Amino acid sequence: MGAALPRPALKDIHRVESTIAGYGDEFIALRRDIHQHPELSFKEHRTSALVAERLAAWGYEVTTGLAGTGVVGTLRRGPGRSLGIRADMDALPIHEATGLSYASENAGVMHACGHDGHTAILLAAARFLAETGSFRGTLHLIFQPAEELGAGAKKMIDEGLFTRFPCDAVFGLHNWPGVGAGHVGCVTGPAMAAIDQAHITVRGKGGHGAQPHETVDPVVASAHLIAALQTVVSRNVDPLDMGVVTVGSIHGGEASNVIPNTVELKLTARSFKPEVRALLAQRIPALARAQAESFGAQAEVDYRPGFPPVVNHAEETAFARAVALDTFGAQRVDPAFRPRTASEDFAYMLQARPGSYVFFGNGESASLHSPRYDFNDAILAPAAVYWARLAERFLSADGDTQETTP
Repeated sequence: MGAALPRPALKDIHRVESTIAGYGDEFIALRRDIHQHPELSFKEHRTSALVAERLAAWGYEVTTGLAGTGVVGTLRRGPGRSLGIRADMDALPIHEATGLSYASENAGVMHACGHDGHTAILLAAARFLAETGSFRGTLHLIFQPAEELGAGAKKMIDEGLFTRFPCDAVFGLHNWPGVGAGHVGCVTGPAMAAIDQAHITVRGKGGHGAQPHETVDPVVASAHLIAALQTVVSRNVDPLDMGVVTVGSIHGGEASNVIPNTVELKLTARSFKPEVRALLAQRIPALARAQAESFGAQAEVDYRPGFPPVVNHAEETAFARAVALDTFGAQRVDPAFRPRTASEDFAYMLQARPGSYVFFGNGESASLHSPRYDFNDAILAPAAVYWARLAERFLSADGDTQETTP
């Protein structure tokens, strides 16, 4: 266990809130500009340049080019601890269907996960911390590329992120539809799932649909396989543990009266525990091969490990929750917020450094990755206030570690 983290004190909340509110619509306009010009993983050139320009104007030491389009803004204010806060910048290959006046101008590319909002939130906090923030130590603001499709967090780490920018702890957040706007959720331990993928090719013998007895039908074999895969969770995984197997894509054949030679399936497997993850990685290929063979077919399995689970550290999560309680009050901090089975490459940062990943309610919006999703601008300022207060308390300038009741 490291040195005790400072406990947030109830003071200067209104100073932070009023200052960030005083920025007016600047950061909402910035967020909408980023939304209008989305960029895919490792192609965030415009967004990266915008971030770097703003940080430099506020006096940050700006480092660009990490993982291609990543940006790190650093503020040094004397000796002390060091803190990292991360925001992701990339968009998704989705056709936007919101009809908004600031909808994507890049066909087939959309900010459908709120990374435009995450970037604007951290920039608003960055301005406050540069101009009027009170802290001692070193602050690293990490603007990460390629969360969606390229494991940009791992690439930044591999290129020396925490060697070049040492952090005693690192924090991140994600907006979450369906959770009250501006409400905060903190989870100790596993907070988001590991994700692995499997591409399965079932090979049979094609032929005329009127003469199935002369074929080895990979469609029928695949149909049984899809049903059988659900038994991996229901009959192999401990009922007290979590596992999800989802077949998201199946393709075989072109005509209704022709039995194809092959069928291709794509699936994801999600889990929290390493032992469950290992079990899924063993049972899915074994079951696919055995099920195909029972129909006289063959299954080729390409199993691809993905992101590890997001595992929040206990001490840093307690601190993040305390800052939320201190800033927003108990009515806006869910005491029993549950882990999410979506996945996030912030997991790699939490493997490298202690820290926590926080959830911030987006209200009743369309779900993440929906073509109708839009980030809720009403949570931009409160989330920026949260980052500013967390940074000030973690890098406490006055040594005040008194805990107060909100």
